[in-house]
Amino acid sequence: MTDTLTAPPRKPFTRPPTAVLPKSRHVRRLVRDALVALLVVIEVAPLLWLLLSSFKTQSEFVNDPAWSLPKSWGLHNYTEAWTTGHVALYIRNSLMATVPSLALIILFGVAAGFALEVMVWRGRHRVLLAFLLGIMVPSQMILLPLFRIYFQTGLSGTLAPLIVTYTAAGLPLTVFMMATYFRSIPREVFEAATLDGASILRAFWKIAFPMVRNAVFTVGLVQFFFIWNDLLISLTFTTDDDLRTIQVGLLNFTGQYGETAYGPLFAAISINVIGALVLYLLINQRIIKGLTAGAVKG
Repeated sequence: MTDTLTAPPRKPFTRPPTAVLPKSRHVRRLVRDALVALLVVIEVAPLLWLLLSSFKTQSEFVNDPAWSLPKSWGLHNYTEAWTTGHVALYIRNSLMATVPSLALIILFGVAAGFALEVMVWRGRHRVLLAFLLGIMVPSQMILLPLFRIYFQTGLSGTLAPLIVTYTAAGLPLTVFMMATYFRSIPREVFEAATLDGASILRAFWKIAFPMVRNAVFTVGLVQFFFIWNDLLISLTFTTDDDLRTIQVGLLNFTGQYGETAYGPLFAAISINVIGALVLYLLINQRIIKGLTAGAVKG
């Protein structure tokens, strides 16, 4: 009796599961790229339309479609906005109101956050709660009492009401953010500084302030755009045309009977938007470099 050798049954060919992964990854990458491209178009299209509209004449705004290209690329709208529209004066007033307010917000906000979170004293939690309550107060409720106070104290007709109001309005959020950031710093750092003989002021300026520089840039960025883009507060307290900020000054491009000079208006808006956008990009890169350098490196 002889044994016969039989070949084992051949299994059907099945594609390995790993072959499906590259295709699914490719699909996910395409979907991600499509979403990113859509977001870029949504962000860039209004800016591009604004920039193109700043070169159009008044007749082109009235007769041509909104998305039509300008027929000439002259800078007459920018020249008229800068000189006749007094955009240079409005930008100067905005800087004179923004820079001191921002400096006071950062100085007092960082100092208050340090005192409320690092220093130990009785009642600090109630004080922090009082700052948090300031975030809940709408600015529209205090404009009329503040206008009366500024008028009675003789501050009307200057930029001082804007600086005081911006500083008071920006402090609650700044103090809350700085206190939260100080809370994440190890207490052993300040204890070691105290053992080495450092005073409170020296510990604040030499140790605490450099360690929270990332939060300072973040708070400064948020508060800068809040102050720069404000219209309600500056419109309420600037009674003189020579003290108007850039946001209030844009209202001057509307004539007495409602006629709007669209060309100079779009040119003035382009100057405002592009300048703020460039500043944002510069500060944003500074924040990213500070975050990658480390929060406790000082």
